[in-house]
Amino acid sequence: LANQKGGVGKTTTAINLGTALAAIGERVLVIDLDPQGNASTGLGIDRRDRNCSTYDVLIGEAKLRDAIVATAVPRLHIAASTMDLSGLELELGSARDRAFRLRNAIGDLNVDAPEGADYTYVLVDCPPSLNLITVNAMAASHAILVPLQCEFFALEGLSQLLQTVEQVRSTLNPNLTIHGIVMTMFDSRNNLSNQVVADVRQFMGDKVYD
Repeated sequence: LANQKGGVGKTTTAINLGTALAAIGERVLVIDLDPQGNASTGLGIDRRDRNCSTYDVLIGEAKLRDAIVATAVPRLHIAASTMDLSGLELELGSARDRAFRLRNAIGDLNVDAPEGADYTYVLVDCPPSLNLITVNAMAASHAILVPLQCEFFALEGLSQLLQTVEQVRSTLNPNLTIHGIVMTMFDSRNNLSNQVVADVRQFMGDKVYD
């Protein structure tokens, strides 16, 4: 789940989608890559209990499975984040595999997993920026889900994001697709909301969810 704008509903969408998928029997892992850690907090993981986090995984000091904890929702797990993530770009510097840290970690995830413990969905909650963390998420994913707030500058932000997706597709992950656009904070009584949805539909066609 990616959008370089903050406050558009990425984390809320990740939590709700993860919970809904778990409710229909999928085994879901949410990977919190936002230094603010709202997905972790939202799923009930206290900051004091985040002894091993996605930061430890990305700098290579822990396996992804070590960072995973169960939530109160059956079949829904999370790899929590901490503020340490905000310094990741400086720490990884010019490491050759720096864009593939998450992909490699996820690749190892289901190897040697006990029966019934493999994940059918992995949802990655990205930070509100187009930095190395988001690039790691895009390099590791099959598809991107874009929560887009129904506000005046929505399309401007979307075009920036699409440029980044194209760059990642051409250099790091040729299989990356845009799964769809989720319009958030929609108010049908508001003319601007309706106009924004119409504009985004005109621009993105059937990629926009109902």
